[in-house]
This record gives sequence, C-alpha cells and structure tokens, in this order.
Amino acid sequence: MFKISEFSNLSRIPLQTLRYYDQIGILKPAATDEVTGYRYYNAEQLLRVNRIVILKDLGFSLQQIAQLLQEDVSAEQIRGMLRLKESEIEQRLSTEQSRLARIKERMQLLEHKGKMDKELEVVVKRVESMQMVTYASVGTVDEIPNLFGIFDRLLDSRTRSALSGPQTVLWNASGGAAHEFELEVGYAVRSETLKLPEHLQFRFLSPVTLTTLLFRSDAVYLETACVYLAEWIERRGCTIRGDLPGRETYVPLAGESGVKLIEIQIPIVDQEGLS
Repeated sequence: MFKISEFSNLSRIPLQTLRYYDQIGILKPAATDEVTGYRYYNAEQLLRVNRIVILKDLGFSLQQIAQLLQEDVSAEQIRGMLRLKESEIEQRLSTEQSRLARIKERMQLLEHKGKMDKELEVVVKRVESMQMVTYASVGTVDEIPNLFGIFDRLLDSRTRSALSGPQTVLWNASGGAAHEFELEVGYAVRSETLKLPEHLQFRFLSPVTLTTLLFRSDAVYLETACVYLAEWIERRGCTIRGDLPGRETYVPLAGESGVKLIEIQIPIVDQEGLS
C-alpha cells in the first residue's frame, strides 16, 4: 500500500486532485485510516488512474468519466476512442500546418508588394462540357482534403471504376461564415446511367472559357497564386463568369511523394484576342 503522497508521485496526479477524485467517487483510496484519516492506495489503482487520464484527454467530463468507469468500459473500447482522437488531432495538425504555411506565404507576398514570380504563366483555354460525380459541402479550403476522404469512403466499386481524370474541386462563395465556400469535390465520370451511392451527385459542367494557372503544390506561392491570377484578369479587362463555379484540379507528380500539380481555373466571358 502507498501513502497518498507516494501514490501522487507514482501516478503523476497532484495531491489536491487525488483528494477531489476521492470526494466525487471516481478514485476512492483502497483504505483509509480510521484514526488519522490518511488515505492509502495500491498499485492496481494506477490502472484506473491511467483510464481516467485517457478519458480526460478524450474530452470527457469527470461526471461522464465516473459513468464510464461504472459501466466498466473495455480496453478495446478505449483503444477505439484513442484511435478516433488520434485521427482528429492529426487532422487538426494538418489544418494548422496549412494555416501556418498560408501566413508565411502571405507575409512573403506583402514583402514583395504583391508581385509574383514571373515564371508563372496564365493560360486561357476553352474546355468542353464535362459530367462529374461530386460530394457537396460548405467549408473552408483547409477542409478540401477531408472532403475528398469522405468522397472516397462513399464510393462503391462500380462508381469508382467509372471515374476518370484528376481530382477536381468546384467552389462558389457561400454567403455564410467568413472563409467558407460552397464546395464540391469529385471526378469526371464516363457513365451517366450509374446509380450513385447516397450523398453523391451528378454535376454537369457546360463548355466554358477558363483562365488557368498551373503550379506545383510545393511552390512558395501556393497560397497566393490566386492573387497573381486575379491581377492578370484585371489587367486584361476580363469579366469573370459569376454564374459558374471556380475550379481546381490536382494531379500527383510521379516519383515525387506528396507533390501535386495544381491548376486554378477561373471561368470568364469569351473575348476575342485573349491568349
């Protein structure tokens, strides 16, 4: 048996917290001296402490933890909760890393007074109509990878085999919260007679003229390329088609893990002499 001070050192739980856990009933001492009132704990209770710490890290309140401990949640159930929390944290880390990259790149844009590298080349092209299968949501650009993950999980084998072309994102201003867009993620599809899985939809894109900008995902101007494209559109006096969504495509580069070619595509009104 261990005195409360010894158990505190072993468990890395402060004395005051152990006393509070005793009061609310989630970690009672193994024994209490009737004369002195001293609390004593045993080694087996360290396992219960570990469960309490894990459940707190998972976001449960002490009241919820007490209920879960009373229900004797299995180790496998806790492992499942931890895997889910691990996935959530990894997603948040990825989102924050993307946000940090954008901050750095926008600082760089300010330092260069809005001037982008001259190696970027805007191309105007006419594209034919296209039928897509998409998953629609409202969110920020940081959520695009997660939306493709949802899209992939919704696919059945028959629909997957009918898809072609690169990953494509369609976006419109949402009119909702700041930085949010109406987003659709998906691929071109070769068949219009498929019975689509729930939550997926067909999306027809009519022929249109696009101003496009192609660059690598590891380029220093990843987050500010739209600024360059906007400046080009403004200088040329082009009119953006507000009735059509903007587009982005992503093509993995062979032999370069995690690197993609990204093409931003903005629909414009047809004009003679544009190139």
